[in-house]
Amino acid sequence: MRCPFCGNVDTQVKDSRPAEDHVSIRRRRFCPSCGGRFTTYERVQLRDLVVVKSSGRREDFDRDKLERSIRIALQKRPLEPERIDQMISGIVRRLESMGETDIPSKTIGEIVMEALARIDTVAYVRFASVYKNFQAADDFDKFVSELRPDVKPED
Repeated sequence: MRCPFCGNVDTQVKDSRPAEDHVSIRRRRFCPSCGGRFTTYERVQLRDLVVVKSSGRREDFDRDKLERSIRIALQKRPLEPERIDQMISGIVRRLESMGETDIPSKTIGEIVMEALARIDTVAYVRFASVYKNFQAADDFDKFVSELRPDVKPED
């Protein structure tokens, strides 16, 4: 592992243990060249995934990009960070275990919406507004009314 301070490629692991999410390993490292200390996290990756956009463009799957979009939807919501990390890890495991390396972005969006719907309705609507490209307030109204089909609109 390259030292982030001096670039030395010969760093030493001082301590290893499971991270709080229990799906990655936290390693404390030391650089003998500059004396710098830093932490790395390692997680299992079953296969390299490629996202196929609706335009046909292909790009490598980026867990950090997925995490950023989910955290934006969950901003200021009363959820523990561990619960969010577990949800993200579950989504990534589900994608990796699908058996395909090429995954349509639409499939990823549907899986994320499904996961958000289970843990927070507000985040679900926030994510859906971007994913489904809402253009007007009526789009929100229609979507929310589909969440509650038993509620009749007032005249």
